[in-house]
Amino acid sequence: METNFSIPLNETEEVLPEPAGHTVLWIFSLLVHGVTFVFGVLGNGLVIWVAGFRMTRTVNTICYLNLALADFSFSAILPFRMVSVAMREKWPFGSFLCKLVHVMIDINLFVSVYLITIIALDRCICVLHPAWAQNHRTMSLAKRVMTGLWILTIVLTLPNFIFWTTISTTNGDTYCIFNFAFWGDTAVERLNVFITMAKVFLILHFISGFSVPMSIITVCYGIIAAKIHRNHMIKSSRPLRVFAAVVASFFICWFPYELNGILMAVWLKEMLLNGKYKIILVLINPTSSLAFFNSCLNPILYVFMGRNFQERLIRSLPTSLERALTEVPDSAQTSNTDTTSASPPEETELQAM
Repeated sequence: METNFSIPLNETEEVLPEPAGHTVLWIFSLLVHGVTFVFGVLGNGLVIWVAGFRMTRTVNTICYLNLALADFSFSAILPFRMVSVAMREKWPFGSFLCKLVHVMIDINLFVSVYLITIIALDRCICVLHPAWAQNHRTMSLAKRVMTGLWILTIVLTLPNFIFWTTISTTNGDTYCIFNFAFWGDTAVERLNVFITMAKVFLILHFISGFSVPMSIITVCYGIIAAKIHRNHMIKSSRPLRVFAAVVASFFICWFPYELNGILMAVWLKEMLLNGKYKIILVLINPTSSLAFFNSCLNPILYVFMGRNFQERLIRSLPTSLERALTEVPDSAQTSNTDTTSASPPEETELQAM
């Protein structure tokens, strides 16, 4: 989870105190927010233009287009979060934007991780069941899957819209917090409800938004790697580099954030009652900034992780993006000539990824 929780210790809502000695990490968070906003909006906007308007619509381009849409929409609202960090977590934008920003954070997480999970499953099916993929991997199926993904993501982010809200302290400062404190009649009851609900929410967030999807991705690419190794198809693994880089960057960027959240769930009671483990609070902004940075990485990876890097540098950027995204053609659209070539069927499917 991200940033502040309310502490229902008395009748006036308070915000977790900010530990001392974090100026460097605070500046780091601001800089990463700014870089993510600029490159996220420009890079993902370019991907949306190329994948949405310049390229033939395929299963692969639909996946990458939806990923870019999620990253672009999240990057566009980052200035609100950046202003809040600069103001030491104060929130001057009202209750609706408080809810919207944190809904968009989780939409970006869920769409990103579920999309790369879907792509990994798609690749694995192409390898294990090429005949089925040839007959059933269609545009209409891809569109239905994308629609279902966005609906599921919106449902999963409904708690954010319900529980994120603004509160004002006695000195007039306003904060955007994740608040369970309205459940319970006394301060002790509200504290117990808060600790229980916050732990449940943090653990479920970690399981549904990170551990389960990443486990599926790992299994799928373990199967693909074993297939490549067993059949000595080293060249066939080259088109997997772009997506492998996308998965790796997602893990590197989001894992510290999710780990910090699960540690907060484990030690939340000690943090609130005894003032222990304050390092977790210090790391909230840096880890969330690193997670947000993932939103601007994918367009860079599309361009620079493909083949013929030096050639791409002298081409126009839209053309480079188009080549990167079409470097992984859809197996369902492979021509009869390709499928009847000298390569064995399983190698044809691996090259089609």
